[in-house]
Amino acid sequence: MDMTVRFRLSLMMFLQYFVWGAWFVPFATYLTHHGFEDSVGTIYSSQGWAAIAAPLFVGAIADRYFSAEKVQGILHLFAGGLLFLLSTIGADASVMFLATLGVLLAYMPTIALSNSVALNALTDTERQFPAIRVFGTLGWIVAGLIVGKVLPGEAERTALPLYLAGSVSLFYGLYSFTLPKTPPRAGQGPASVITLLGLDAIRNSDRSFWALIICTMLMMIPFSFYNVYANPFLDDIGMKDPAAVQTIGQVFEVGFLLLLPLFFRWVGMKGVLLMGMLAWAVRYVLFANGFNADGPIEPMIYAGLALHGVGFDFVFVAATIWVGKHFAAEASSRAQSFLALMTWGVGYLIGSNLANAVQVGTGAGGQPEWHSFWLLPAGFAAVTAVVFMVAFRDRSNKAGEARA
Repeated sequence: MDMTVRFRLSLMMFLQYFVWGAWFVPFATYLTHHGFEDSVGTIYSSQGWAAIAAPLFVGAIADRYFSAEKVQGILHLFAGGLLFLLSTIGADASVMFLATLGVLLAYMPTIALSNSVALNALTDTERQFPAIRVFGTLGWIVAGLIVGKVLPGEAERTALPLYLAGSVSLFYGLYSFTLPKTPPRAGQGPASVITLLGLDAIRNSDRSFWALIICTMLMMIPFSFYNVYANPFLDDIGMKDPAAVQTIGQVFEVGFLLLLPLFFRWVGMKGVLLMGMLAWAVRYVLFANGFNADGPIEPMIYAGLALHGVGFDFVFVAATIWVGKHFAAEASSRAQSFLALMTWGVGYLIGSNLANAVQVGTGAGGQPEWHSFWLLPAGFAAVTAVVFMVAFRDRSNKAGEARA
């Protein structure tokens, strides 16, 4: 592949996830310091709604009638403008929810669109795409470091991350118009909601598939506790530069992603998924006991953050791989759409609202009781792991043989 194209696609992935990481990680802390402390999880649930809407928009409209890079550019220009708007909203939770939903409705479809632009330009997707996609994780890490280490003062509590993300999103929107052309796939035939959500592909699925779908959806609930409240938690217990500290999770995510093939060989798919689910329980026990009256117990906090790599890769990435192997080629992408709908859509929607209810319910005098807050998702993850261990049977090898 031409090195210029590689650079342009790598920069695209870097900007794609830089925008998300720059504002979404510290946004909960911003909300807690601007009159929304009882609505943080509810506002974050807008990501679940956006994740449900994204495949419908991409599959029914963007992927069929318009060039992906142009739609991506327009959506990021729109998202950039709305990110600046977020900082102007007063303490009205309903308005903030709608504005946040607007940002995410613009942003979430661009994840699939950026993948389409990259995959269309590559000559060997299996070999070249991972090397392009890793720049997305690097973009997320760099965004966290800038928010935590470069922006002045306690930036997480201010609108500065919103301004940073908004500015980069506007630049990225303009840059998208220069990317390799990705024409629409207009000859796909009529679209239906059932097809776009992948429901037709999973109609006759076996017990193991449903065990995987239900358990990964349930694991998105404890993930939502972290995704929404980790930054306010670290800020509240006195960790310095929370956004920068959280990038430990992404660093270990890259490391365990590279180790994933070895773990498949050593413990098999079921073992990997089970380890990932149990990792969520362990990390939340560490968070629950990782502080005292004098402040954070840093080794426990760092260990809990590092376990993000195991928890995310060994559950959500491994589930994606299993679904890809379990279905024939013509049904695989639709089955993946259904997995994304159930995890990032339904699971995240339930999890963020539940996390909000727990945070408000365990609070005393407006201050969250973090020990109890983290023990609930720890227990939930452990129970889900037991259910998965009993219900799941890995038959993907047989499926793979059938596909061959």
